[in-house]
Amino acid sequence: MEPLLHGIILAFGLILPLGVQNVFVFTQGAMQPNLFRAFPATITAAMCDTLLILLAVFGLSAIVLQFEWLRIGLLMVGVVFLLYMGYAIWKSKPAITETNNALPAKKQIIFAISVSVLNPHAILDIIGVIGTSALKYEDIEQLLFTFACISVSWIWFLGLTVAGAVLKKLDRSGRILMIFNKCSAIFIWGTAIYLMTDVFGQL
Repeated sequence: MEPLLHGIILAFGLILPLGVQNVFVFTQGAMQPNLFRAFPATITAAMCDTLLILLAVFGLSAIVLQFEWLRIGLLMVGVVFLLYMGYAIWKSKPAITETNNALPAKKQIIFAISVSVLNPHAILDIIGVIGTSALKYEDIEQLLFTFACISVSWIWFLGLTVAGAVLKKLDRSGRILMIFNKCSAIFIWGTAIYLMTDVFGQL
């Protein structure tokens, strides 16, 4: 029971803060014509997290944590990506006011993979925190811990998608979503600047 509870609390603690991945999944729930049209982004994000968690638990964390240059490289790639994502979100308009703006399934999948795999915060959190925490357990306990972390990820992303769809119904004008997009872009740029200072601090 302890590894299950540990995994749930830890995963929620890591996934709860506003981040690029969360912003993208929530925005798709709000911008797509209906809830099901947003599922490609939701499922892709959850699958990417599942893969990263499995890799972290079963050994990748030990490799990354040993090589400082690899961590810095991830951060540098992440900075560039976050700057671009901030710009894309700032310029985007809700589907409520611009019906052709909703991303098709293929682009949702590509963007969801990008915000998951090229998100240094997510990668370092999963590898550095979940991966190292999993070392505490063995056999069935490690499997329970891993299952708990993965379950939280799927439930959270589905919840974000539904929340986005609900907000769209409450905000027919699209004004709140526009403000949300601007605030999200500023947050993402702030994250990029924070990561940049970390990179320069390591060089």
